[in-house]
Amino acid sequence: MKYQELQDEVKAALKAHDKPRVSILRQVHGEVKNIEVDERREITDADVDAMLKRVIKQTKETLEGSIKAGNNQERTDLLAAQVEILESYLPKQVSGDELIALIEKTLTETGATSKKEMGKVMGALTKATGGNFDKAAAAAELGKRLA
Repeated sequence: MKYQELQDEVKAALKAHDKPRVSILRQVHGEVKNIEVDERREITDADVDAMLKRVIKQTKETLEGSIKAGNNQERTDLLAAQVEILESYLPKQVSGDELIALIEKTLTETGATSKKEMGKVMGALTKATGGNFDKAAAAAELGKRLA
C-alpha cells in the first residue's frame, strides 16, 4: 500500500463516519509518520506494509487478551473488525497450490536437498513473495520434501 493511499483511506473513512476504520487507520498512519519524523526520510511502500503487519500483530494480541478476559464483548468485536480491516489492505498471501508450485521452483533454483538448507529456501521464498506467504505451511511442506 502506498503512503498516499493510506492518507486517502483515512479521509474516506472520516467522510463515511466509519469509526472503527478511522481509529485503526489513524493508528497505522501515526506509526508511519513516526518513521518519517524519527528517521528523517521519505516513507516507502515497504514501510507502510511493514507497519500494517506490525499493527495487525499488536491488534491480534490485544484481541486474544480481550477474548481470554471475556468481560467486554463490544471491545472484542471492535478489535476483530479492526484486524479484518487491516488485513484487507495487505497484498494477497501466497498459499495452497500456488505456494507449493513456488516451493518446487525455489528448491530447483537453490538446489537444496537437506533440512540444513531450509533457511536458504525460506529466504528465497521471502524474497520472491516480499514476505507475503504462509510461512507455517511453507515450513511444513519443506519439512516433507527435505530429508
